[in-house]
Amino acid sequence: MKRTKIVATISDKRCEIGFLRELYEAGMNVVRLNTAHQTLDEAMKVVRNVRAVSDQIALLIDTKGPEVRTCDIVVPVRVGKGEIIFMTGDRTLVAEKLIHVSYEHFVRDVQIGDKILVDDGDVELIVRDKKENCLELEASNPGEIKDKKSINVPGVNMHLESLSDKDRKFIQFAMDNKLDFIAHSFVRNKQDVMEIQQILDEQHSNIKIIAKIENQEGVNHIDEILDHVYGVMVARGDLAIEIDAEKIPLIQRYIVNKCIESKKPVIIATQMLHTMIDHPRPTRAEVSDIANAVFSGTDAIMLSGETAYGDYPLEAVKVMSRVAEANESILPPDANRNLVRINNEITAALARVAVRMTTMLPIKAIVVDTNSGRTARYLSAFRGGLPVYARCYDEHVMRELALSFGVRPYFSVKPHSRDEFMRDIPQVLLQNGYQPEDQILVIGGSFGHVRGASFLEVCKISDIK
Repeated sequence: MKRTKIVATISDKRCEIGFLRELYEAGMNVVRLNTAHQTLDEAMKVVRNVRAVSDQIALLIDTKGPEVRTCDIVVPVRVGKGEIIFMTGDRTLVAEKLIHVSYEHFVRDVQIGDKILVDDGDVELIVRDKKENCLELEASNPGEIKDKKSINVPGVNMHLESLSDKDRKFIQFAMDNKLDFIAHSFVRNKQDVMEIQQILDEQHSNIKIIAKIENQEGVNHIDEILDHVYGVMVARGDLAIEIDAEKIPLIQRYIVNKCIESKKPVIIATQMLHTMIDHPRPTRAEVSDIANAVFSGTDAIMLSGETAYGDYPLEAVKVMSRVAEANESILPPDANRNLVRINNEITAALARVAVRMTTMLPIKAIVVDTNSGRTARYLSAFRGGLPVYARCYDEHVMRELALSFGVRPYFSVKPHSRDEFMRDIPQVLLQNGYQPEDQILVIGGSFGHVRGASFLEVCKISDIK
């Protein structure tokens, strides 16, 4: 009965239906497509196969976002410690030991003394001089600079376009194929996500936006970002390059708490089981990392290379499931948490009372019907200790809830009355292993989806006629 959700990155190189079914049965809830490494046709192959496995698996595409990379490097450039090289955003310049980057105004935005990290910090370069069209850099360590590798300049806010042409094509792809989430990289402020939302609104798309927080600017603007997104991903890879690594655990906990109090799903990502790319077992530190993410109350944890191209993808999902389930059991319900961004006080109050009641009575499960997913997300925000069975009347809403802690969504035709909704509950719970004498708590709405939840009832499954 794992309550923490698992996001798995899937590559078109390994997305066979049988393989995806194994991951799903092992605990995978959401499939992530990394568009930085896929074409539209390759992504479509993954989408088709995921949908052949189950309509309950949510699909998330990950945009490239406003990033800077090396470019036009035919032969890798080797540098020694203390060696002087040059870097520019002007791709017309040609010179020995000159590195080109993808951002035209790179020289303008970077200053003398700044630190430039290449390929997630494998090579560190210090800016020693600034010329009109290039930077003079000193290598802090020996290494090799290759083509299309990431460039990070900690503490520097570069004026990059939020969406690349490739991003726009994949956003259109997501709308055309009715995907569930767009995770936008390097979100710095609300404008970055509002630009995507405008595109979605113009085509009346209900795809939800996940903001990837990967730099200090995004951390600083987390409140305004939360006003405009469905959820947040703490992308610790680039975040740990942009910000001192020792500060990441505190920032992770800070963002998780911000998301929970806003009833917004939050994903912890990057290198959670990195060792299992090449080895069948995780390190103790990796197990502790997953457990600490669970202790902090995160909604979801993510696998990247472990499932995209690693040697032990199924084992990685199983390990993540076992660690999550083992450590969720000690999490106390948090019905006293103060929620913000409340848009229905009655629903919020009923959800709070429901979670409190589960600590006072021998209740085995909570059942809720939901049009928009709102009531289920309120229940999730209080981090109750029981599964929440959410009856959804829209398949897209069902998959959106695949990211919410503790929620087990399922699709059903909308009932004509409250009594009809109640009559359907026993079959669902009995199929999931509950017994007729088990006590359950039901939250529903009697007056239409605009009003939200309006009643709460505690009963035995066998009492429902």
